[in-house]
Amino acid sequence: MNSKTFIIAEAGVNHNGDIHLAKQLIDKAITAGVDAVKFQTWKTELLVTEDAKMADYQVENTKREETQFEMLKRLELSYNDFIELKDYCDERNIIFMSTPDEEQSATFLNDLQDSFKIGSGELTNTPFLRHIASFGKPVILSTGMGYLSEVEHAIFTLIDSGLLIENITVLHATTDYPTAPEDVNLRAMLAIENAFPGIQVGYSDHTLGIEIPVAAVVMGAKVIEKHFTLDKTMDGPDHKASLEPAELTAMVNAIRNIEVALGSGWKVPTKTEKANRYVVRKSIVAGKYIPAGTLISSDMLEIKRPGNGISPTRWDEVIGSVARKDYQIGELL
Repeated sequence: MNSKTFIIAEAGVNHNGDIHLAKQLIDKAITAGVDAVKFQTWKTELLVTEDAKMADYQVENTKREETQFEMLKRLELSYNDFIELKDYCDERNIIFMSTPDEEQSATFLNDLQDSFKIGSGELTNTPFLRHIASFGKPVILSTGMGYLSEVEHAIFTLIDSGLLIENITVLHATTDYPTAPEDVNLRAMLAIENAFPGIQVGYSDHTLGIEIPVAAVVMGAKVIEKHFTLDKTMDGPDHKASLEPAELTAMVNAIRNIEVALGSGWKVPTKTEKANRYVVRKSIVAGKYIPAGTLISSDMLEIKRPGNGISPTRWDEVIGSVARKDYQIGELL
């Protein structure tokens, strides 16, 4: 990671199981100017039991009556598909990422990517965390649905398994699609940062719009992850809580503008402000004719623009001093 916010466009499962749609998502992510585009990789049989129910938001968003197994099987891409997507990303010069949802897929992805994103669902999956840490690559850890104690357990599981703390970035997240603003709790990101010195923090966003991730950058997020889609009206569990391409571009532009606006943190005038000081600020001027040798009193003076004379901050020095020359009305001292 560098000083810029690392922006991940989360394609997730919004390809609907179609590699051609996945490539279109990559193209749109590139146009938006993100740093990486990310998918999700799993083998359904290794991930979920055949009778596991869908989450309420998945039922609401898909309008389907099916099991998690059936939904995930329908959305699943093959390992060969991911090899093709990785090659496509390399050709287009964008970072490829995919979140593994079980150990076999993690091992497969180890040859395709230089870092790992661990989803919120694996925050308490100790064997899985150890498996990811064994690769020795930087980890981005989402913490949706988690207590701070669970975040602590996950971090120290990674560290105890050989991962360096500087290679761990923890994302605050709320696992609800879409997330209501009152459920975001952005200050939890700062609580994580304060609780674990040396940890980088970021934010994985599932709200509607772009305001919340931009706010997270202002608060110090080093990584932003945001779902996006080609069309919010498409069939699938995550489309409704995702940005469309134009919105993704707007989010990236807003974040980059914010980064510039945050500046150095030193309170000093800019180059253009220095020029404006003489126009906007004021100087001490003669309010009446003051002959040379006169003991100057406050009733002889006024404060007016321009600001290229004696600053009003020196008012007390001027009062009681002796005029060195004749001053006409309105003349700068």
